[in-house]
Amino acid sequence: MSEQNKKLNTACSELKNHLTFFDNVASIIENARKFVGRTADLTLCVTYYEIGRMIVEEEQGGKARAEYGKSLLKELSIFLKSRIGKGFSESNLRNARKFYQIYSPSIQQLMTAKLGEVGKFEIQQLLTAKSRKSQLLTDLFKISWTHYVVLMRIENDAERSFYELEAVKNQWSVEDLKRQFSTSLYERLALSRDKNEVMRLANEGLTVKKPSDLLKNPLVLDFLDMEEHTAYSETDLEEAIISKLQQFLLELGKGFLFEARQKRFTFQEKHFKVDLVTYNRLLKCYVVIDFKKDELTHQDLGQMQMYVHYFDRHVKTEEENPTVGILICGKKDDAIVELTLPEGENIYASEYSLYLPDKSLLQSKLAQWIEEFEAVQTILKIAKGGDDE
Repeated sequence: MSEQNKKLNTACSELKNHLTFFDNVASIIENARKFVGRTADLTLCVTYYEIGRMIVEEEQGGKARAEYGKSLLKELSIFLKSRIGKGFSESNLRNARKFYQIYSPSIQQLMTAKLGEVGKFEIQQLLTAKSRKSQLLTDLFKISWTHYVVLMRIENDAERSFYELEAVKNQWSVEDLKRQFSTSLYERLALSRDKNEVMRLANEGLTVKKPSDLLKNPLVLDFLDMEEHTAYSETDLEEAIISKLQQFLLELGKGFLFEARQKRFTFQEKHFKVDLVTYNRLLKCYVVIDFKKDELTHQDLGQMQMYVHYFDRHVKTEEENPTVGILICGKKDDAIVELTLPEGENIYASEYSLYLPDKSLLQSKLAQWIEEFEAVQTILKIAKGGDDE
């Protein structure tokens, strides 16, 4: 090896060592920032929780304090601003009170289960505890105070529980949380499930164990920036989705990977094209997708059936699960879908919307759906009882 090459190799080795060193230093700083940020989040949550507890206990101090309680937050805010400074407005103090009222039952339950302590154990003691108690903080408050402020605006307990679970599991930012709530993720998932599955959403969050777990009704494609009433074709819709593929896959749900668009295959000398071919790593199966701008027809369902069967017989391996077909359409008739498809077929239809759905409308639909479901269950139970007699 020439002297020049030796010097070059030495320089490269030194540069590599320097880059490794630089990367290690940067990692320490990044981890420190995360630690400081998480510590600050925990401190805020503990502080506001304890302020909320003290406010609630002061307000509940008996009839003699009833009148005083009406002006408590206002006077407390004035006092704290003069003594401590900004950050303790009446609205912030109301948030602290609501935080305690909403979360104290579950927090007290967890603390009792973990520590075996009941009563007025003051949670701020965990900040300075050197034992296993300090670790308990991360179990009590898994997200930031700002996340909790967003969650507290959700009145429905089951819905709030769902968004909290998903925020923790998926490490949603505050903006992610706001986005999912504004697109009515909970209602759209719930309307695609039976009542037992709706309860599972509240208790476990979204778990993808079977193809129907992927369904949302409708899919919200507002990120395409397409006007609802502007004339466009299915090709225009597909082109817009491909240009925003990352957002589309996120809207589809968990575990989706892109494989191909306009996937061509030939069968008996006839050529066919699938609009979009994806793979879901959680379900370990292909998911083929077709876009239909207008109302779904039985012919569309029959065509998707052929696509799914082709992939099952000629593409998927023995280790993979059966292919899933999803038709994304402007409008669907559930009766037509049910009548056309054989029972157990892995084919689903979901409507899409180019704008954010009306949340109150979806909520009323969900409430009506649950009421109807419970009425049917009651009738079936009575009928079963009559048969037994």
